[in-house]
Amino acid sequence: QVQLVESGGGLVQAGGSLRLSCAASGSSTSVMDMAWYRQAPGDQRKSVAIITSGGTFYADSVKGRFTISRDNPKNTLYLQMNNLKPEDTGLYYCNAVRSLGATSRAYWGQGTQVTVSS
Repeated sequence: QVQLVESGGGLVQAGGSLRLSCAASGSSTSVMDMAWYRQAPGDQRKSVAIITSGGTFYADSVKGRFTISRDNPKNTLYLQMNNLKPEDTGLYYCNAVRSLGATSRAYWGQGTQVTVSS
């Protein structure tokens, strides 16, 4: 069973920065595809950044401002968010997909709130 625990959210002014962390247990971050999702009020959950063995991928709205990375010895996923905008406000979730043979399973953290004031 994979467990994911996010931290690092908070209230920040527009133009500021935050770094989110996601501590994983039960599997190594090095063998999982991992991602950060955002759910804004009244909206569905959407991916903002993904990291796989093939590289990193970003939503157009965050390209050039957000950076996803992972520290495999620490088994932790990060999201560095710079030049934050009010539209970045939302609940940020850590996601991990672990493949076991022909099947795969997705895991979610509990979310961490990011609020950007104008």
